[in-house]
Amino acid sequence: MVDWIEDHLKDHFSLDELSNYMGYSPYYCSFKFHQVTGISIRRYILLRRLYLSIEDLEQDRKIIDIAFEYDYSSQEAYSRAFKAVFGINPREYQLNRLPVQSFFKLTMNADGEGYKMNFSRKVEVEQLQREKGELFDKDVLNILNGQVMYEDFKDNRLMGDSDYAPFNEAMCVNATTAQIFDQEFIETRAAGHHESVENYIQKVIVPLYGLFHKEYKCIVLWFGEDMFCQMNLLTLLSYLEQSGYEGKVFLNCFREDEFKVNQIELKLGHYCTTYREVLINHNKPSCELLPVMYQAIGIYLDMLKEDNAVVRYISKNKDLPTSELIQRLFGLFPTVGYGDSQYIELINKTK
Repeated sequence: MVDWIEDHLKDHFSLDELSNYMGYSPYYCSFKFHQVTGISIRRYILLRRLYLSIEDLEQDRKIIDIAFEYDYSSQEAYSRAFKAVFGINPREYQLNRLPVQSFFKLTMNADGEGYKMNFSRKVEVEQLQREKGELFDKDVLNILNGQVMYEDFKDNRLMGDSDYAPFNEAMCVNATTAQIFDQEFIETRAAGHHESVENYIQKVIVPLYGLFHKEYKCIVLWFGEDMFCQMNLLTLLSYLEQSGYEGKVFLNCFREDEFKVNQIELKLGHYCTTYREVLINHNKPSCELLPVMYQAIGIYLDMLKEDNAVVRYISKNKDLPTSELIQRLFGLFPTVGYGDSQYIELINKTK
């Protein structure tokens, strides 16, 4: 079914034609696709078309031509769909080339290896160093999403004279507080993770010593485009606003299955508001955001629902061994970005 859909992405979609090709009823095709992939056929087609259209936008093609090529009835219909998913309209994307979440052809990857990032990409980092050598000076702090990435950067000595530290959190789960990294925050987050305050401080706070006690002319944030990483990114950007940081801030955004960095300078000013709206009040953001964060927030808010797509998938496949189920979830929901512990907790709760 996925192969047939991919071959007809630019055609008018017909469930009847797909069912005739497969030799099953339209209902069975629709049901089975959703059961196996965790997403509806129509949602899959919508996201694939919009993601593929980005390449056309980057080639500065006329938006109306792109709209018709992907079977939209008008430029306005295409623009509405684009903005609903990415948070900006196609013209804004053409002008600014902002990072977005990737949405590739589904593959039934049983072991999930295709979604494990290999951080040992020295060539990519060296290219960044050639292009922006000032970001590798001693007055720069790099904050990396998690201990694994930190250890790899450290072992390979990738960051020149700059400092670097891991952010060992999972802000996409459990409650948080308005003031970031204060005592109430630490106690609340530790309780949510079922950790002692002492252990939480050693794991999360101590590695960020430089952020709290040194002055940097620039902070570079290395975070993936999935929801897990983007909620961590939102938290750190909010903290920089709360602490009155006045230096430059860069985001090095990358996809989880390859280390291809999209670098962009960020302007602080509205992330505290977004943090409160999203991570505390669980509402949609009122401020304009990078498309990749806008998409991640949509996934985050969906994941808060008791009957979210991941829970439905687990419910339909709860007879599978936990280890196999986790690997399937890694493969089918790469934009969520959960790790083993988040999935195990969700599986145990659902089962």
